[in-house]
Amino acid sequence: MSERAVLEVIALSAEDAVAAQAGGADRLELVTDMAADGLTPPRETFAAIRAAVDIPLRVMLRATDGFAAGDVNALAESARGLRAEGAEEFVLGFLDADGNADLVAVERLVAELAGCRWTFHRAIDRADDRDAVRKQLADLPGLDTYLTAGSAQGVDAGLPTLLAEAGRAGEPGYGAQILVGGGLRLDHLPQLRAGGINAFHIGGAARPGGWAEPVSAAAVREWRRVLDA
Repeated sequence: MSERAVLEVIALSAEDAVAAQAGGADRLELVTDMAADGLTPPRETFAAIRAAVDIPLRVMLRATDGFAAGDVNALAESARGLRAEGAEEFVLGFLDADGNADLVAVERLVAELAGCRWTFHRAIDRADDRDAVRKQLADLPGLDTYLTAGSAQGVDAGLPTLLAEAGRAGEPGYGAQILVGGGLRLDHLPQLRAGGINAFHIGGAARPGGWAEPVSAAAVREWRRVLDA
């Protein structure tokens, strides 16, 4: 438990980003439109946040609510624009109609990212077969993280899956870091950390006033304190 845990916070604006960094966040996930569970933010938002903080930023590549890729050409264009603006890390994840990884869409975007590091997000929690998705994606360049609650219903339901997957670290398909998010609460942390999980993702938990309010540095600081205890 000596390894410092990674704390990633969702940021919608430069104001969010500054508060999250002040509270002790290690990395930010940049999105817009949380009513649709987070879509690709405008280049201007990325540029404002990049100018405001000096911690790593992972930018969402997602055009529509749900886990279908939609217009992959438009997503590729967004990725190019964000890279031109200086983005170096990304978040993406798409499923096909059968609940398998949409490899055509994922590979198209990964080619656009040209070696940038990226997270496969909670699409894995809606996949028909999580193990198959991990093995399908295992050899793609840059994939270093899975953002997952272990279940589409959230961390409460997903805890056994998260702990089982953490126990398979090093097996084919299980080399990427598990970043736990989706209904994550402070009281989940001891069990997850005891199971070897060291990366955590919060959105609403960083905003006691709800999504209409900015990130609270104090709320982030409390997560940092518990993780560092």
